[in-house]
Amino acid sequence: MINFQKIALFTLLIIGFLGCKEKNQKTDLKKATAKEILKEKPEEINTPEGMVWIPGGRFIQGARPGDKMAMDHEKPTHGVIVDGFFMDKTEVTNAEFKKFVDETNYVTVAERELDWEEIKKQLPPGTPKPADSILQPGSLIFKKTKESVPNLYDYSQWWVWKIGANWKHPHGMGSDIEGKDNYPVVHVAFEDAQAYCDWAGKRLPTEAEWEYAARAGNPDAYFTWGNDENQLSNMANTWEGEFPTTNTRDDGFEGLAPVRSYPENGYGLYDMAGNVWEFTKDWYNVDYYSEQKNKGVIRDPLGAETAYNPNSPRIKEKVIKGGSFLCNAAYCASFRISARMGNSLDSSHEHLGFRTVAKPKMLEKFK
Repeated sequence: MINFQKIALFTLLIIGFLGCKEKNQKTDLKKATAKEILKEKPEEINTPEGMVWIPGGRFIQGARPGDKMAMDHEKPTHGVIVDGFFMDKTEVTNAEFKKFVDETNYVTVAERELDWEEIKKQLPPGTPKPADSILQPGSLIFKKTKESVPNLYDYSQWWVWKIGANWKHPHGMGSDIEGKDNYPVVHVAFEDAQAYCDWAGKRLPTEAEWEYAARAGNPDAYFTWGNDENQLSNMANTWEGEFPTTNTRDDGFEGLAPVRSYPENGYGLYDMAGNVWEFTKDWYNVDYYSEQKNKGVIRDPLGAETAYNPNSPRIKEKVIKGGSFLCNAAYCASFRISARMGNSLDSSHEHLGFRTVAKPKMLEKFK
């Protein structure tokens, strides 16, 4: 499990991050008739601009049988019912995030001064304070290696803490987003995504909602387009070639791509595979799937009640989905629908963004 906080703090020796749960509704599948599941969009609610209606239904969450790239934390599968909701067609873009910032004067986590007293609460006792010259606002950026990497578990070989990197300066001071209004906003932490949602009157999707929407009614698919991995370069922005040294750009891009650069899925959603990882609202807990196995079919699950990752027990993480432009079959293969990962609340980097959802009750103002 990648934990970018751990990368920066322990491997790169760089530190730069700031620092009433509802119960799941258990539902008997036989009792959940088609009429009870919200499938059709309520007539009195208009579809918000930039969103699509995702009709509710039943599905099996988790890795599909035969998926040789599936990881243990994607298993076992379990039954889920999801009521209908609206979802952004694309990841939130730089232009959309800029409008939010302009109206609220919001300052993202990556732009804020760092508080060592808060940071060290997440670290093992006795962790030495780094030099003040390092304790500066910034974020993580990707850097290709010059030679082949035999150990793909050592993420420090391609992640670099960059002072001054944030959503406006994605590669540090001197870089900008001019001409990239329609690119997904990146270098946003969970708090930043949540603040945007609050401003927009929407929210982040649950992991179940995200996976259900990505599947678009295809119960057996590994990918958003089906099971043909040979279509990857036509359908998603990922890393093709030898990671992390050479990218062949067979899909047309080496780094971020503008939204809508690839075909939409069956529900009209773009980039549910590759380009940037996307935040969900669920806590990442390695035991969650196994705990759901014998609970029957869960309606609109809200995820684990607490975060738990044995690889980073002091850090709380949220589930992220979809993979990014750095995903490669030999590295993480997270362009698959069931792929999932944990990301600490205050970690930001250049391949993580988000999109929003809304239930009809949240959108009465659109009547």
